[in-house]
Amino acid sequence: MDGRPPARVHHLAEYYREDMYSCGNLKAELGSSNSGTNASRPGMDNRSTNIIRRPVKAVVFDFDYTLADSSAGAVGSFRYALERLGLPQPRDIEIRETIGLSLEAAFRRLVDSGHWRYSEQFTAHYMHRADQVVAAHTTLYESVPHVVDALVARGLSLAIVSNKLRNRVRSILEREGIADRFEVVVGAEDVDEQKPDPSGLLSALGEMGLSPAEVLYVGDSVVDGETAQRAGVAFVAVLSGVTPEAAIRAYEPRAVLHDLRELPALVDG
Repeated sequence: MDGRPPARVHHLAEYYREDMYSCGNLKAELGSSNSGTNASRPGMDNRSTNIIRRPVKAVVFDFDYTLADSSAGAVGSFRYALERLGLPQPRDIEIRETIGLSLEAAFRRLVDSGHWRYSEQFTAHYMHRADQVVAAHTTLYESVPHVVDALVARGLSLAIVSNKLRNRVRSILEREGIADRFEVVVGAEDVDEQKPDPSGLLSALGEMGLSPAEVLYVGDSVVDGETAQRAGVAFVAVLSGVTPEAAIRAYEPRAVLHDLRELPALVDG
């Protein structure tokens, strides 16, 4: 959940829209839903997981609730902005459920439509507070450094596509000493339309010189599932956020992971 200043245009997004694989083709190339089993891998969900048979060259991650928990700073910033506008305060869980949406989408979900006209003022207040607290109150998940290193050791390129501002994501990665593992980071300021619009994901692929069929997109929410689907990229869901598993399954993920630690084994096949 984040705001965005004026965006730059990614010309490669349109190219990939014209040349992307359909979801059906991706399923056929990555392995049919009836082939393979992961029974030997504790924790991995056998009902939706298929061994990744086509060589994967890169893994692209969502950020919030996939690699890190920024909910404390996001909730605090949301409450600050609403208080400044004199608007009703939702419950914490309702705010947490909007993390990963664009800031405008989150605001519209949580306030009555009669208050939507305050969206720009809300964004300004939110951004002011978030600049002060979000990075400091964001916690990287414990497994992330190990998983990232394991994927890099396998020769995979890594990237992040998030609705959070790129500079915030970068500052957290640098603080945790893993910024150099990620070849590309695409944030809210880099696109005209935020996720679930696929332009950010397609832009990341363009910067890495890869096609949708060579990439996995890992995320925790229906926004991530729709983004991957619209980009023609195989989706791997991880249940580290607040999105119910049943909602994620509607986007036919290649795998549903209970912990990010399972990802290297999935890529190994």
